[in-house]
Amino acid sequence: MKNSYYKIGGIFFGLMLTAVSTNTKAQTRTISGTVTASNKPLSGVTISQEGSNQVTTTSENGTYTLQVSAENPILLFRHPDYAEERITATNQTVVNISLEQKVKGIEEVILNAGYYKVKDKERTGSIAKVSAKDIENQPVTNVLSAAQGRMAGVNITQNSGVAGGGYDVQIRGRNSLRTLSNSAVDGNQPLYVLDGVPMSSPVTSVFSTQILPFQNINPLNSINPNDIESLEILKDADATAIYGSRGANGVILITTKKGNKNKSKISISSSLAFSSVASRLNMMDTSEYIAMRKSAFGNDNISTYPATAYDVNDAWDGNRYTDWQKTLIGKTATTSNTSVGLSGGSDGWTYRINATHNEQTTVYPADYQYKNNVLSMGFTHRSKDNKLNILLSNNFSQQFNNVINEDLTNISLFLSPNAPALYNADGSLNWQNNTFTNPMASTVVTYQNDSKQINNSLNVSYQILPNISFSVNSGFNYQNFEEFNLRPHTRYNPAFNFTSATGSSTFTSSFSSFSYNIEPQLNADYRIGKGKLNVLIGATLNSSESKQSSIQGSGFESNALMMNINAAKTKIFSDIISKEYKYMAVFGRINYQLDNKYIINVTARRDGSSRFGPNNRFANFGAVGAAWLFSKENFLSNTSWLSFGKLRGSYGIAGSDNIGDAQYRDTYSVASTSIYNGVVGLVPTRLFNGNFSWEKTKKLELALETSFFKERIGLNVSYYKNRSDNQLVGLPLPSTTGFSSVQANLDATVENKGWEFELRTSPIKTKTFSWQSDLNLTIPKNTLLAFPNLEGSTYANQYVIGQSTSIVKLYDFLGINPATGLYSFTDVNGDGKISSPDDNKSIEDLSVKFYGGWSNRFSYKNWDLSFLIQFTKQRNYNYHSYMPVAGTMNNQAQEVTDVWSPSNPTGYYMPYSTGANAGKNAAHANFMRSTASVGDASFIRLKNVQLNYKIPVELASTQVVIYVQGQNVLTLTKYFGVDPEFVATGFLPPLKTWSIGTQINF
Repeated sequence: MKNSYYKIGGIFFGLMLTAVSTNTKAQTRTISGTVTASNKPLSGVTISQEGSNQVTTTSENGTYTLQVSAENPILLFRHPDYAEERITATNQTVVNISLEQKVKGIEEVILNAGYYKVKDKERTGSIAKVSAKDIENQPVTNVLSAAQGRMAGVNITQNSGVAGGGYDVQIRGRNSLRTLSNSAVDGNQPLYVLDGVPMSSPVTSVFSTQILPFQNINPLNSINPNDIESLEILKDADATAIYGSRGANGVILITTKKGNKNKSKISISSSLAFSSVASRLNMMDTSEYIAMRKSAFGNDNISTYPATAYDVNDAWDGNRYTDWQKTLIGKTATTSNTSVGLSGGSDGWTYRINATHNEQTTVYPADYQYKNNVLSMGFTHRSKDNKLNILLSNNFSQQFNNVINEDLTNISLFLSPNAPALYNADGSLNWQNNTFTNPMASTVVTYQNDSKQINNSLNVSYQILPNISFSVNSGFNYQNFEEFNLRPHTRYNPAFNFTSATGSSTFTSSFSSFSYNIEPQLNADYRIGKGKLNVLIGATLNSSESKQSSIQGSGFESNALMMNINAAKTKIFSDIISKEYKYMAVFGRINYQLDNKYIINVTARRDGSSRFGPNNRFANFGAVGAAWLFSKENFLSNTSWLSFGKLRGSYGIAGSDNIGDAQYRDTYSVASTSIYNGVVGLVPTRLFNGNFSWEKTKKLELALETSFFKERIGLNVSYYKNRSDNQLVGLPLPSTTGFSSVQANLDATVENKGWEFELRTSPIKTKTFSWQSDLNLTIPKNTLLAFPNLEGSTYANQYVIGQSTSIVKLYDFLGINPATGLYSFTDVNGDGKISSPDDNKSIEDLSVKFYGGWSNRFSYKNWDLSFLIQFTKQRNYNYHSYMPVAGTMNNQAQEVTDVWSPSNPTGYYMPYSTGANAGKNAAHANFMRSTASVGDASFIRLKNVQLNYKIPVELASTQVVIYVQGQNVLTLTKYFGVDPEFVATGFLPPLKTWSIGTQINF
């Protein structure tokens, strides 16, 4: 009986299945349509029916076909770059839909943390990111210019308006006392990592002293900004300690673009930019200048103008006027940029190849050019079983920089406005009867550098087990840098009768380096109850070699032969400097997440560096970070106003070996002038110090990250405190030792602390219009906490305990002494004279008080408008720090007409002098080193503005964008000088640039 029931039940169940199946088949139908975005077909959209396994993908022209069942099927449209859409298809057979661009929230953003990737919501460290959308199409040759003002805690300053120069990058302040002003190597520069491989150190040229500040050339000059997918900057201990001895000053990670497996694409972009000096000083005109000069002679009781006073003794035209700023640095520089790329792929592999050619002229009145050719390639491969992954990136660049040897910025300010014309009627240089030092003579002198650089990275990973993978990240950097400084005899006045055989000379310097990096890694993921555990262990082997040499040649038969050093009759060879650097490390990371709410991250690294002596070659670094995603707690998970909330903190130690190679060794140089019995001798140049050790930075951070109202508003607040000790500096030695200093560790402590604020808002978001606005603000504070025996050292006049390391000690300027008509200063020690170090006790802090940026992006249909405003609060050196004595044969700013006299007792400047009055010369020298030489250098700058228009094109998968870009457009400041951001005396500041361009993708 029981079996009968089973049979009856089985027959009934089978009939039911048949009925359901028949009914389902009867209701199955086909739905088709087209998916668009911004009025253009969109490929790669996944369409599925909710509750069904039916899935399809849109084609190149955005069309799809899907078999659906049920009476009212719900269709899901998904694309990684667009908001998901749900459509209920009642009786429709055609469903067309347009997807809206999605602003990725914190839940979806993936960050590159160097040795691993992490979701923004799950990171325990401080990582700032600039994406390709903020970088692309900007009229800059270095991505650091595009990143200025966009990140909290990252202060970037361009060192020169001359293309191919360097940048000063401070990530949460200066940790080291070694700067370019007191050391050959800046101890505050970050580590640059390109696609997982550390880049070569910045090149320091030999012969660019007068044109490139600090002779510094940034390594990112070799990378086309449009090839960069993202720029991530690691700031706190949790993020940087895994880089150990190279992470104290932060890490800059550059990720290049890769291809898309869903679509093959050809990209062509071209732009033309026009650049000019952004601001000028208002200088005296000829009448004001002549009046100043005549007053100076009268004040010095000189009734007959000297024979050398050409500007007032009728040797030069007293009515002539030339705006020398317009003449010498007023040319419009042009930049042309052309890029062609091919990318694509299919299941399992992608490729991207892009070639870029860039040419840039200068604002100087001569034909100089900076050229840069970049070829970048990226390939990825994934096996069918998804176990094997290969990523190969290669970047080759060739830079050619033909630049004037001497910057004309200061000459353009101080040259007499009635100075003669630059050229004679026949086009030759005008020396005005040997009365004029023609500034165009410097255009005859040429500084040129040629640089070739190859950056290669290869990452191979294999999934050994479902939860264990092994990878090897490797790569190499090769760099070759050559420079010439050609100084032909034609730079001199022909009256000197110099010839190419006796008056010309040339210098050449050659630098080459090769480094490779190998990093095997093992990664494991485990689920333990409600928790997830990730373990990473790895090792690093890095090696680099570099060589540098230079030759001086003179006595050429013709200037045309100066590029050939073999044509020189006399050659002087410098020492060939060969350096080798070995570095090895083991590192690890343990990350544990409990219930997706509580996260702890532990990193550790043990480093060994050949830059230190045998007694202290190895050191340990590490950090711990933790995060609490409180928005996922039950009492907050259902709130409508809070989208995301996280508290995080970290503490750890990172280090620095950024001191140059072989600094602990005793070294010798060839003494070519010291020959004994026909044998060339050696001269000791450095003392051995086997105890030379690591510089360490302890980093602490606490942060709150939030977003509200469906991520319409986001606010991040961070507090950090970094302390760096064991400073690597040159300790002064008595002159009797024969050495000025010895490289050693100084028990001084530098503290950098501050607050960082980041506000993200999306005030308006509709189908046709959106507005996104972001604001970042950093309030840093730098303090020298300790410096043993500071008062007894040579650093006593440079630092003060309890003050910033960026202070300067100056005389206290009191104004004009009515009794003498001279500048007066506070006589601190009361000895009746003004002298250093007894009286320069007034402290001016040149560190930045706060800085930040405010960016906005507006999108309306095919139009896109964005702008960035950069702002900084600071004090810095002004015009008074480098102005000549007022009344000498040098022009002056308009402000210098405000001269003190009994009838003008509020006048700021002392009565003019020709330079013949020793008392006035001494007073002016003290004035240049007084509190008068420092002023407010705060500014608000429209850093970047861009307008894009997407031209409607009927062809599928074709996108045409035209744009207008502006860089350094407008600056609001009270600064008394050429540029408030850039105050390097005598060098061209960054330029104002406008560009137009087009980008075509098909």
